[in-house]
Amino acid sequence: MASVKAALRIACSPGEARIAVLADGVLQDFAIWTPGHRDGVGDLYRGRITSRVPAMGGAFVTLGGEADGFLSDRDGAAGLNEGATVVVRVTRAAMTGKGPRLRVEQDLASAEGDPALLKPGPSPVEELAARWQGPILVDHPGFAARIPPGLRNRVERVPCAWDDEICDAVAALSSPEIALPGGMRATITPTPALVAIDMDSGASSGSFQMKQTAQFAANRAALPELFRQIRLRNLSGAILIDPAGLNMRKRQALREPVEDALRSDPLHPRCAGITALGLVEIVRARVHPPLHEVTGAAHGQAMQALRCLSSREMARRGGRPYIARTGLGVFRALEDDSLAREDAVAWCGYPPDIRANPSLPFLSWVIDDE
Repeated sequence: MASVKAALRIACSPGEARIAVLADGVLQDFAIWTPGHRDGVGDLYRGRITSRVPAMGGAFVTLGGEADGFLSDRDGAAGLNEGATVVVRVTRAAMTGKGPRLRVEQDLASAEGDPALLKPGPSPVEELAARWQGPILVDHPGFAARIPPGLRNRVERVPCAWDDEICDAVAALSSPEIALPGGMRATITPTPALVAIDMDSGASSGSFQMKQTAQFAANRAALPELFRQIRLRNLSGAILIDPAGLNMRKRQALREPVEDALRSDPLHPRCAGITALGLVEIVRARVHPPLHEVTGAAHGQAMQALRCLSSREMARRGGRPYIARTGLGVFRALEDDSLAREDAVAWCGYPPDIRANPSLPFLSWVIDDE
């Protein structure tokens, strides 16, 4: 995907920056940057082979942290024995209970030593800045200072990076339902094995042949918006799409417009075909965790709690400070992110009152002033 002129608009809150890219008034790209809780994609490590797993076609590699990574034979594990030191790069973040995926860096010497991080990978702002050529609008000095030196000439400080239009577009990404052109809708259902997408349209009038022609045209017209939503939500792996109201012959004819709609995706997904049940089968590379996993996990909920708490504190006019009561998962995530806690002090002017409440659900939080 060639770089395009568009501004990166970064809305900041303690520990988190949400990056939105608009082109022609439409949200085209979105990412969440949490410097204190990186997903590790692109990180370079000196690791050590801990165990060979022939049945899985690879080996586990300790990186010096709690989670081991997996190195497949295809990506460089072939011929390496247990205990061997190897320089690897993270190619896929840990997600759905699995550790990171790795690739051997053949052009780098595997110097002896303990497993350790050698060089961090690019941040989300760096990845988006390479894709979109334009100003980087940041609404907080703390995050402006964290932007890499090579991008500082593009940084502009603004009072507010997002307007209501951006807020609404980003908020819509948390809904499983998508509004599509022509009155169509789609419902997204992630599962551990795949993502199922059901397209739906209203009843059409006229003969059966005319109905099929109209339905095909409606499905084809909806595809660009559907795949934009897939990119924004970073849905990945196996994606099965059930088109609306088409017979098998018309479903087969959707393959070409599907492939056309996929060409603008920087991850280069492919259409594997139309299944025997008439489902469009898409394979999109797993690199970063999907948006619903990021926001729904303990750390994602912790960042939402801090965002809400800090905005209330900054708007407060006297009275008692607010209290954030959290489930144990959210509380532990906040404990593990020291940078987010430091940010919260800077935002509020004093350490915010955050209390663990074991009676609350593990991933929940509430804010009150008592």
